Amino acid sequence: MSETTKTYLRPIDRDGLLKFAASGKENPERRGTNKVHTVMQGQFRSWSFVGIHNPVVVDEPLHLFGENTAPAPGEIVLSALGGCLGVGITAIATHRQVKLSRLEIFLEADIGNTAAWGAGGAERLPADMGFKEIRVKVEIEGDAPRAELDDIVQKANYYSPVANTMRNPIPFSISTVEGA
Repeated sequence: MSETTKTYLRPIDRDGLLKFAASGKENPERRGTNKVHTVMQGQFRSWSFVGIHNPVVVDEPLHLFGENTAPAPGEIVLSALGGCLGVGITAIATHRQVKLSRLEIFLEADIGNTAAWGAGGAERLPADMGFKEIRVKVEIEGDAPRAELDDIVQKANYYSPVANTMRNPIPFSISTVEGA
């Protein structure tokens, strides 16, 4: 008779999570600031510097005049969403003391660029461009009933900062740097 050993994903610090959550209750309007510095490298390849980390490299595929050396901008956006949902699912599972043995997130969205980035393509309004629908599927396994795992996923979606940034209109400004 063989015995199956169940392995779980590496956990996060539950006590730290509870302290972080308590500080959010004390000051619900608290905000941090994310900062990224993007530098074009030539053609459509760019490096985005985030803190002390290696740069996030972005490119376009060959059919969009890039070198196809890295994910496209829309793929990076979906990666950010997948990462944020994964963080939320892990945090909620940790809060509920549910150990996860598997968590995989599959994301897809249809995007068009008939405006050719505003460089002579079709005349389009901002509302006509970008993702029209984002589809996410989550494979999750752990030491909780399916209904609780499903609830963890739905709650993570509800509270995801990145998902809510995509769902909700936000003020957006862009300007050129003086003297550059």
